[in-house]
Amino acid sequence: TNALKGESKTRGDWGELQLEVLLEDSGLQKDVNFEMRPSYKDENGKTQFPDCIIKLPDDKNFIIDSKVSLIAYDKFVNSENDEDRIRYLKEHVDSIKSHVDNLSSKNYHSLHDINPPDYVFMFVPMESAMYVALKENTDIYRKALEKNIILVSLTTLITTMRTVSFMWKQENQKNNVLEIARQSGALYDKFVGFIDDLEGIGSSIDKAHKSYADAKNK
Repeated sequence: TNALKGESKTRGDWGELQLEVLLEDSGLQKDVNFEMRPSYKDENGKTQFPDCIIKLPDDKNFIIDSKVSLIAYDKFVNSENDEDRIRYLKEHVDSIKSHVDNLSSKNYHSLHDINPPDYVFMFVPMESAMYVALKENTDIYRKALEKNIILVSLTTLITTMRTVSFMWKQENQKNNVLEIARQSGALYDKFVGFIDDLEGIGSSIDKAHKSYADAKNK
């Protein structure tokens, strides 16, 4: 807990770990269905490092960014008087707003080498932290959506990821059926060729038998 209240990198690493565990629990495979901290160039040649890229069938993608804001929220939860609670709750809300603005400025939609996503998912690992912020300021979600950012919590994200996992299962089944059909077709062609060869051998045997009979009669 003390570590998560300290350096921002530690908080970021923890948030990414929570995200990775959630994705794997949803049935997705790392480096197959999703990548953590990949690097891409934007339209200005600047390197960007999204927290996570989710791969969808048909070469589609979307981006998840993990947001961990514990300091102001922790102070809000542990405040013993209303004045402090109001102040720390405002700091918590401002922190989420600030991250939305920062995420929007990264312009992930201009990244090369991926199919540009329509929206970026901003993941808040703590359900209660997101809940109190949205309860305090109901406009946060709408204003984030206007910037093509969707706020998601543990519950909403895992539901979405299980849907993605189901899509991949359906895609893999379809690909397996197509591969079975391809190999079955190839096997059929082999059988046809084999039968043709047998018929050729039979014809040659008949000719040899006739030649043998003719020679014997002579």
